[in-house]
Amino acid sequence: MAGERSDEIVVVGGGVVGLTTAVVLAERGRRVRVWTRDRVEATTSAVAGALWWPYRIEPLALARVWALRSLEVYEELASGSGSSGVRLVEGVLGETRLDEVDGWLAERVPGLRASTPEEYAGTGILARLPLIDMPVHLPWLRERLVAAGGVVEARAVSGFAEADAPVVINCTGLAARELVPDPSVRPVRGQLVVVENPGIDTWLASTDAAGEHAYLFPQPGGLVLGGTAEEDAWSLEPDPATAEAIIRRCAALRPEIAGARVLAHRVGLRPTRSAVRLERDTLPDGRLLIHNYGHGGAGVTVAWGCAEEAARLVG
Repeated sequence: MAGERSDEIVVVGGGVVGLTTAVVLAERGRRVRVWTRDRVEATTSAVAGALWWPYRIEPLALARVWALRSLEVYEELASGSGSSGVRLVEGVLGETRLDEVDGWLAERVPGLRASTPEEYAGTGILARLPLIDMPVHLPWLRERLVAAGGVVEARAVSGFAEADAPVVINCTGLAARELVPDPSVRPVRGQLVVVENPGIDTWLASTDAAGEHAYLFPQPGGLVLGGTAEEDAWSLEPDPATAEAIIRRCAALRPEIAGARVLAHRVGLRPTRSAVRLERDTLPDGRLLIHNYGHGGAGVTVAWGCAEEAARLVG
């Protein structure tokens, strides 16, 4: 190992979890390099919706801590200049009763209440939550990292031993399946459609009687419509029939969507695992390896809490 790199940390993975982890470490004075196979704008994170809400993530007790810490950070960012891509936006979570919301969430989210029939035809809760514009937020994280002295390098790895640093942090998401290897990491495919916004300024997430999801997130670049959750599906090609069904489900909630011009189709594979893996490990040569992967569709929701925990594990 080169002497000048003896105090460096290599973070493998340039999605929201990897970049956030790198930012936390760099701003604490550590020398950090991020190795990313894809440009940050082309990672799975770039496809995310991305609403802050604890969504299908385990272990629950830890996820709660990570999510609440991340909420603090996003609220702070939302009060800033807007360059971070984070805003606080009101919306309705459908098919949810107020008494079904975990107490820690009900206590922490200001103004959380049952939605009115005018706001949503079914049973729902209204909340003002962080909504993150990922195509803006990811480059902003990269710039923040660089400003703190960190470096982002385009580099694919076939094993963590390739990283020439005493500490390596695994934020590789779905790629951990091969790199660790950890066959318990599985893709849950999400397809989105971006349409020209017909004037919708609140978000909405709903599940119909058949269990099909529909959500709409107003972002600066258009109205993001979703979505799907197809387990063990690997295709990154948008499926036209799926896109039509997404638009149809969303238009059933907000009829003005029906004629909106389609701007883009997006597909991402959520790196899902029975529980997030955030722990210390060692490489065969004894160097420290920290795992921070398996966040599924909740990577944005827990990114800052997990980043600070990873930094604590570095010591």
